[in-house]
Order: sequence, then C-alpha cells, then structure tokens
Amino acid sequence: MPTETHSLRVAKQQGQKTLEVANHLKLVDRKFEIRRGKNFLYIPLVNHLSEHELKILKDSGVNFEMATSQFEERKQRETFVEQLRGRLPQRLLANLPRSIDFVGDLAVVEIPDELQTHKKIIGEAILRSNRNVHTVLSKAGAINGTFRTRAFDFLAGERTTKTLHKEHGCKYQVDLAKVYFSPRLSHEHKRVASSVQEGETVIDLFTSVGPFAILIAKMRENVKVYAIDANPEAVKYLKTNVRINRVMAKVHPLLGDARQVISGKTSSIADRIVMNLPEKAIEFVDVACRALKGRGGIIHFYFFMDSSNSMETAKANLVKTVAKSQRRVKKIIGQRIVRETAPYRAQAVLDVEVS
Repeated sequence: MPTETHSLRVAKQQGQKTLEVANHLKLVDRKFEIRRGKNFLYIPLVNHLSEHELKILKDSGVNFEMATSQFEERKQRETFVEQLRGRLPQRLLANLPRSIDFVGDLAVVEIPDELQTHKKIIGEAILRSNRNVHTVLSKAGAINGTFRTRAFDFLAGERTTKTLHKEHGCKYQVDLAKVYFSPRLSHEHKRVASSVQEGETVIDLFTSVGPFAILIAKMRENVKVYAIDANPEAVKYLKTNVRINRVMAKVHPLLGDARQVISGKTSSIADRIVMNLPEKAIEFVDVACRALKGRGGIIHFYFFMDSSNSMETAKANLVKTVAKSQRRVKKIIGQRIVRETAPYRAQAVLDVEVS
C-alpha cells in the first residue's frame, strides 16, 4: 500500500545531479522506491528540509519543488549468498566471493578454484540479486600486457563486456576486455582532481578511458589536460568520453607511448603529472621530470607495495630516480594505500613536489 511522505519533485534531466546532492546530504528515504512520472522524478525524503539543506540544494543549481507524494515501499531482494543457501553444499558457502566490482551495469567477481564448477549458478544469483546489473563476468586471469587488460568468463545475463559507467557526475564508455578500468579507484580519481588548482596544465601519462583527466576538466574551469595512452582502443573510448562529458576544450587525447609523446610541445609544460601505472611507473619518472615545467611541479606516483617494496623503500627509490633526471624531490606531500590488490600486496601512491 502506498505511503505519503515529503519529496523533491525534479525534472528528469536533472534527476541524477539532484540524487547525488540529496544522497550526499543523507536526505533520501531508502525505505521507498523513487517514483518516475512522464517528465519528473519524485524523490522520497527522510524529513522536511531545513533552511540549510534547502540552501545547499539551491546553490547546487538544481531546480526543484517540495511536494507530498505517494511512494511504494522498496522491495528487499535476497543477497546472492542467501539465494545460494540450499543450492550449494554448506561447506562452500564460506568461500563465495565477498566483493563484487560494479562497472556500469556489469558485475565482476573473482571465483575461487573450488567454486569453478558452480560459477554459472553463482553468476545467475548475483544477476537476480542486483536490479541494476545486466551482465555478470568472472575474472579469468590477471591484468597483463602493455595495455593492462584481462580476460573474462561470461556467467549470466547479456553477453557483453561493454558498458556506460557513471562516477562523480561523469560518464565513461568502457569495454573491460579491451581497456583498463577499475571502479575501486573512484575515490582516488576524486582526490587527485580535487587537488588540482585553476590554471594548471596536467599530464595524465597512462590515462586509459580518462577517469582522472575528464574529472579534472569537469571540476575546474581553467585547466588544460593532456591525456596519453598507448592503447588505441583506450584512446578511442577516451575521445568518446571527452565528447559526451563536454570537455573537448580542456582535455587533449594523445595516442602513443608516453616516452615518445613527451617531446616537443608536451615537454616542460606541466604543473602536475598523474602516473597511474603502478607496475612500471618508476621506469617513466625521467619522462615525468621532462614534462614538468622548469620550476617543477607535483607528481602523483603510483606503485605496488609488498614485502619487497615498502612505503619507505618506494620513497627512497623515487627520490633517487628523480635525482638522476637533474631534479629534486622537495617534499613528500602525501602518501597513502589506495587499495589492496592481493594478500600482503597493495596499490599505493606518493604525492611529491619536485623542484
């Protein structure tokens, strides 16, 4: 039976932006389904808005009206683990994957060896338990090769590796079988983009489909971003993403190996370099130093941290490698573990000021 409650009435074309702001303010009542009319969305609210909350919504540029609307209660779906009880031996339930990567409407899981013979029913359970998922894939190997791609097994749903992924108000067309993309770097994309200042020139040395470059361009009015990748498929999608996010004047896609591309007009121009190639970034530090302006700038240096390469070891190696390029690490601005990639192994980043 429908329930009447406070709501925001907003035009459909502003629905995504309104939801992002409302979710950030924790205003959305998740007990109810969002109601979709012909031209408007009706978003259920946990309570009547305060003057402060109203001001934040208005300042975000959203056009909305307060309304009282009827909403259906959200139907709770069983988790895929709950669906598999009784269908899998009890001893195997503890080995089910606990983390799922969602890229657009794709769900990507890693199936342990002992569950390989059950992977199809696991995929079907994941599909049934996630209303926004249309395809379930399992990782069929590690990320490898020059272009950092991996193979996938199809488990359930539509047989595709292509999707449209939304992140921080940006849209990215992506084919996981042909390009590198990780939704686990979402926070890192936002963190780096937030640190960029107006007027900067940024070089994203290993851009893939552009999640660093495009978000920087969306968040800053006056920036120039050179986005480089050696993978022709990645640059094809990058160009599409630059267009659909309307940042053509700010982001300049460049196809080629970073070492060859950073020459001529792209040397000595950057205030900031993004080096998200953790397995090989140390080999391109001289390229980054060459790309920085004469007075220096900021480098976001990504690497894998494990028993043989601690944070302190990585710092020492970076300082030494920068010095070989007649530059100097003036200051370590920040250091953090970005994500765990395997037991006792993690991706980490050093933010350094180079003079």
